[in-house]
Amino acid sequence: MIKLNNLISKTTINNIYEAARVEEVISDFISLKKAGSNFKGLSPFSQEKTPSFMVSPAKQIWKDFSSGKGGNVVAFLMEHEGFSYPEALKYLAKKYNIEIEEFRKTPEEQIKFDLRESIYIVLNFSNEFYINNLINSDKGKSIGISYLNSRGLTEESINKFGLGLSFNEKKGFTDHAINEGYDITHLEKSGLTIKEGIQSFDRFKNRIMFPIKSISGRVLGYGARIMTNSKKVAKYINSPESEVYQKSKVLYGLFESKSFIIKEDNCYLVEGYTDVIQLHQKGIKNVVSSSGTALSSHQIMLVKRLTENITIIFDRDEAGIAAAIRGVDLILEHGMNVRVCKLQEGEDPDSLARKHSLDFIEDYIKHNSLDFINFKASLLAIDYENEPTKKAEVINNIVKSISLVKDIIKRELYVQTCSKIMKISEDSIFKTLSQIRQSKENKLRNKNTKPFNLIKNQSLKEDSIDELYELEKKIITILILYGQKTETFNESILIFSEEDDEIIEKNKYVNSKVYEKIFLDLQQDEVEFANKEFRDLFDVLMTEYQINGFISIEKIVPTLSKELSEVVSSIILQDEKHLLHKWDKKSIYVKLPSENVSVMVTETILSLRKLLVNKKIESLQENIKTKNNKRVLEDVMGYYQLRRIVSSKLNRVL
Repeated sequence: MIKLNNLISKTTINNIYEAARVEEVISDFISLKKAGSNFKGLSPFSQEKTPSFMVSPAKQIWKDFSSGKGGNVVAFLMEHEGFSYPEALKYLAKKYNIEIEEFRKTPEEQIKFDLRESIYIVLNFSNEFYINNLINSDKGKSIGISYLNSRGLTEESINKFGLGLSFNEKKGFTDHAINEGYDITHLEKSGLTIKEGIQSFDRFKNRIMFPIKSISGRVLGYGARIMTNSKKVAKYINSPESEVYQKSKVLYGLFESKSFIIKEDNCYLVEGYTDVIQLHQKGIKNVVSSSGTALSSHQIMLVKRLTENITIIFDRDEAGIAAAIRGVDLILEHGMNVRVCKLQEGEDPDSLARKHSLDFIEDYIKHNSLDFINFKASLLAIDYENEPTKKAEVINNIVKSISLVKDIIKRELYVQTCSKIMKISEDSIFKTLSQIRQSKENKLRNKNTKPFNLIKNQSLKEDSIDELYELEKKIITILILYGQKTETFNESILIFSEEDDEIIEKNKYVNSKVYEKIFLDLQQDEVEFANKEFRDLFDVLMTEYQINGFISIEKIVPTLSKELSEVVSSIILQDEKHLLHKWDKKSIYVKLPSENVSVMVTETILSLRKLLVNKKIESLQENIKTKNNKRVLEDVMGYYQLRRIVSSKLNRVL
């Protein structure tokens, strides 16, 4: 049976856009805080320490000032999760309980999907296959469910985390997938199938399948655990890295835990899959796992978008301690707060959750979580009192961690704590911090310093700016932000003076809607936008203004291309960008463009006129070179005169 994909109807798309709230959707992925009438947060597209990401609930758009990306709710899902347009719509439909009315899509059309989308489709199919093996087959119930129950996992947890089972069959999944119409290339690229020559067989056999999901819930790969204690077979095997799965950029359980991390403003970091599930099952749901891999910067940034606080709960063995020590410094380096909870010898989060009540676990974590100084001191400072060299090594290790703390006040408090615990003066610690900082600066300076080379006969090239594009964008900006405002414009009017027997220019102040002023001026000059997208957007905006007298951005944005959607969101939120910096709280008052709209309109129109006149003069001058036409020369002189008039008016405005 060939599996068909579907196209979503226009009616359903409209229903999805009407129901979806951009602030609700984005808050599933990053932590947003109120900023006036908008929300702000850390960019999910770059590693930054101060917020440059803004969301406007009123306009239903977002803008990331660090990367330049922006748009509506669908654009965010496409950028952040790599969704195709239909996938983003389906995600929103599921979130807002909207039934999808679809048109059928043929297998031939499916070929047009790119590799990433095809891999996602295969992985989703595999998850359904493995779940069905576990839940609905007699073999799955007798082997898989029995095993999971013996490990203390409930039916609710099994369903919540989408656990499955791969049978002990060489080609069980691969053959089934091919019979259902899936391409062997995509099965191989997803890491589910191994191909050797003309033979293809399953990667996972006779294992409990733990689906590893993205923050939006899409399956990226698997962690697979053997159900026996055989020493001949690896306890866990994981999916290989693929187009969609990079293990250093994923945290197990983040999809299920993200809302609880935001709510609790803290994230517990554990080591294994069952650690996460058991703690969830017990009631501690703000927990994720690095899944046995070394903690990475990407993983920390995933958490940082939800909370500034991480508590590491590590196994007491040597590997767990080493991982915790590495993790502490990396977390501090990203400007986050970190505590470490030490478990009893032989205990791990899985066993802790199975043995004890929720109250006991919460109390234990509360009273056994140490800041990084006490944690390092307790591990590294064993029997050092009579060994000055070893004690110095311990202190230097702790001070290096303190040097990673960006906040000055926190850093000083940590210095005081270190001084008391290690019985050393604060002055010595501050001197060591200064040496560490100086060493870092020297390394950075040496890295960035390059020998001077003498360059001869090479002219410097200035960055070229498309002035026409910028002016057209400025007009669109004014129309979107201020089009419906009424402003007073200083108009030049030509009248015939009988007294002087000539035409003279007089100025007159006229009240007009901004969109009317722009429309009439451009019509008068017979100006048409050079940029097609701006031209199309100008027509849309003018139609809205002329029919309604105003524009509704939240209704217009969904109709735009991804590129124009970015432009519009950037325009709308640009005026509010200063809110991210809180200039007013620093007694710095930023003058906004909205305070002088009429001057801005006049200046922009005149600048556009001057630019177009210059282009016309350049074009005519080229004709003179080839034709030596007297009439062309007269036209050039006329345009020179027109340019002087426009320049004179522009200077008066400025």
